[in-house]
Amino acid sequence: MRSSHHGVPEAIRIHDDVDPGWERYFTLQWTREPEHRGFRRLDGYVYNRYGEYAADLRLLVQALDASGAVVDQRIVWVPAGVGGFGRAYFDSGNLPSADHYQVFVWDYRLIQSAGVLR
Repeated sequence: MRSSHHGVPEAIRIHDDVDPGWERYFTLQWTREPEHRGFRRLDGYVYNRYGEYAADLRLLVQALDASGAVVDQRIVWVPAGVGGFGRAYFDSGNLPSADHYQVFVWDYRLIQSAGVLR
């Protein structure tokens, strides 16, 4: 298996272009906690700063080494989405121990009316 320029094997590498402008709509707050066998867990909240419901919300969670190279990454669903001006819990477990982590909003769909969900 070949390695990408981020040090993550290409077969498991996720394209790291996140949805541009997500910072206008969302804020992320999370903490890193130890898990069993040296793994780490990220627990946190996605805050919706926009007045519309965000459905199909996914986050990109990355573990990075001291040089900033991605050593692991995954997509995390926020199952119920997040209501306008609300917050929703997320977690990502079994992450490798890393120098630091970063979380981005990967993609989402804004719903202008609850009637669209019927």
